[in-house]
Amino acid sequence: MQGYRELVILIVEDDDGHAELIREGLMDAGLCNRILRFADGEAAWNFLSGSGDGAQMESTVRYLLLLDINMPKMDGVEVLQRVKADPRLKEMPVIMLTTTDDPREVEECYRLGCNIYITKPVDFAVFAESLKRLGLFLQVVTV
Repeated sequence: MQGYRELVILIVEDDDGHAELIREGLMDAGLCNRILRFADGEAAWNFLSGSGDGAQMESTVRYLLLLDINMPKMDGVEVLQRVKADPRLKEMPVIMLTTTDDPREVEECYRLGCNIYITKPVDFAVFAESLKRLGLFLQVVTV
């Protein structure tokens, strides 16, 4: 398929349980995209910016960033701010997926350029359903 570019989903989540739930929710919705997980904002930024010694972005691949806010080393708001300030990255879709529902924080994330802000419900069944819907949404968006 000419013009096809792989879409890789980047999960930036410090909680192992939440990260696995997100991965499972996306897979249950039928997504079969490659998923990379980062346990903190600094590791994600090193990947995105090409700094550090680890893996780096590939220029032929599209990325979607699922970003938690409250993380060690570098929080999600700072990662979002850096992504949207970088000319190479600013078009990357960013979905904030966090337990924080403070209206000021939601507004700040939208002001900085996030595409969607989703509050993680505490109830597992509601959280799983939200992830399934997110996966279905991502299928539509990538088509």
